[in-house]
Amino acid sequence: MNGSGGRLRRAALGLAPDEPDQVPRLQRYRAAHPDVIIGAGGFGTWQARIPAENGETVAVRYRLCELLDRLDELTGDQADD
Repeated sequence: MNGSGGRLRRAALGLAPDEPDQVPRLQRYRAAHPDVIIGAGGFGTWQARIPAENGETVAVRYRLCELLDRLDELTGDQADD
């Protein structure tokens, strides 16, 4: 693993300490969808913004696995956890 990948993984793990198994899934999703912005939202939530031609779609969930499941639904990907 290169240095920057390790730092990104540790940063994501810091945001999802209760879901360490979801960090690789988050990294795969980000690699496959670089235009989707995913991060910590307010009040202990995870938030994603999916750009669209006429605006954007925003998804918010309390657990990272739930957000990734929702993003898979919205972008037509298959869940892989």
